[in-house]
Amino acid sequence: MCTMIAQQIKVAGSGKGKEGWFVLQEANISYDHPYDAPWEHALNIDFTNEALGPGARVAVELSPESARLLVEAIQAVLQQAEVGGYLDKPA
Repeated sequence: MCTMIAQQIKVAGSGKGKEGWFVLQEANISYDHPYDAPWEHALNIDFTNEALGPGARVAVELSPESARLLVEAIQAVLQQAEVGGYLDKPA
């Protein structure tokens, strides 16, 4: 059964697809059926630039455990960068 759990956010960055690097504008995050991963449900992240068409996409399908570890690692790295003076503190 589909969960229909999904969000889209605006992002700023770059992604590398089959045609090379492109500017990222959106990230679509869902917890639903994966396309390739072997589970019934996965955390799916599609980094896209919809203006460039379907080729401007980087997809990731993660287990819930891996997704949580990724969130923790991202937070830890950003915290270290902030403490080290490499990143401005959030407003």
